[in-house]
Amino acid sequence: MRLLLQALVMVTGFLFLISCSKETPEQQPVVTVQVIPVQQTTLHHTITADAVLFALSQSAIVPKITAPVKAFHVKRGSRVHAGELLATLENKDLAAAAQDTKGAYEQAQANYEISTRAEVPAEMQKSELELKAARQTLDTQQTIYESRKNLFQQGALPRKEFEQAGIDLTQARNQYELAKQHLGALQGFAKQESLKSAAGQLESAKGRYLAAEADLSYSEIRSPINGVVTDRPLYPGEMASAGTPLLTVMDTSSVVARAHIAQPEAELLEIGDSATITVPGEEKAIPATISVVSPALDPNSTTVEIWAQAKNPGDRLKPGTAVQLSVLAKTIPDALVIPSASLLTAPDGTASVMVVGSDDRAHSHAVQVGIRQGDDVQIVEGLKAGEKIVGSGAYGLPDNTKVRVEGNKSED
Repeated sequence: MRLLLQALVMVTGFLFLISCSKETPEQQPVVTVQVIPVQQTTLHHTITADAVLFALSQSAIVPKITAPVKAFHVKRGSRVHAGELLATLENKDLAAAAQDTKGAYEQAQANYEISTRAEVPAEMQKSELELKAARQTLDTQQTIYESRKNLFQQGALPRKEFEQAGIDLTQARNQYELAKQHLGALQGFAKQESLKSAAGQLESAKGRYLAAEADLSYSEIRSPINGVVTDRPLYPGEMASAGTPLLTVMDTSSVVARAHIAQPEAELLEIGDSATITVPGEEKAIPATISVVSPALDPNSTTVEIWAQAKNPGDRLKPGTAVQLSVLAKTIPDALVIPSASLLTAPDGTASVMVVGSDDRAHSHAVQVGIRQGDDVQIVEGLKAGEKIVGSGAYGLPDNTKVRVEGNKSED
């Protein structure tokens, strides 16, 4: 009996070993996934960026002189126009200097008139008379010389008197030449130099007068632009310093939203493109227009600065407000679009999706991505409209995996 039991145990063990030695085929798992079709639609590429509002124009008005503030004619919040008087600085010394230089200028004008109308013509008249007298003297001496020469040749006149007549003729001729040269000088160089001297004195006096008038005008602070006074740090009587802003005027009739975007996006924009500005607290977006696309990159962020200008009725939009700027950069009709959740991106930057084939298996397809708009991604190459792809859960799913569409209860 004991031997029989041992034999049965051995046979049972042998049969167990044989059964274990046979390979049982492994059942391949089936993964349940969500499947969506590739959509074909019109895609609007909108560029969105954070921005800050600035005034259309701004002027920090800096006085050119240092002087106490005599009076302010505006206050913070006052609306002003270009050229309007905003403040006056103490200017008694400047007014006195302007008056003094004005007198010197008027005196120089009078001297110039005298030089051009009286002095030079009188001098020329005197020189002409001297030349005429010298000519008459020369003619007289010439006659005397010729007469004494004849008498000397006849022996009726001593040599000494004849030689004296020659000396007198030479002196008369020299006087005539000098008078002639003097008159020519007055008519040419001397006259020009005299007028030039008078004109130079006049211009110098005029320059000093205009400089004094300019200094006096600097005591009147006027607005260079239309706008609103946003800052006035001093009070009447306090010292205004040259180079330090005395008032600030902003033109807030329009505002400019300034933002920085990536270079590829900036290349899609042009001046005049439509944009919208979303302002906290405002129910509707504010329409705007692109006014500046910087031609250079910001060296710190390697981005491109863009400006969008918008009307500001009632000054509702305040400079310095953080807003969001949106620009419709491009419209693509018949674009192939998939959800961004279904896109797989490898470490090397390549993109792919899992396409569900007719064999109920997920196959990896490489794709080329275009623009992104919210949760949608444009597929430029690699898919066709209507193809079914794994909408979510594709990450880590091996290629050629058998799948079951979520909601389908049939066994595969």
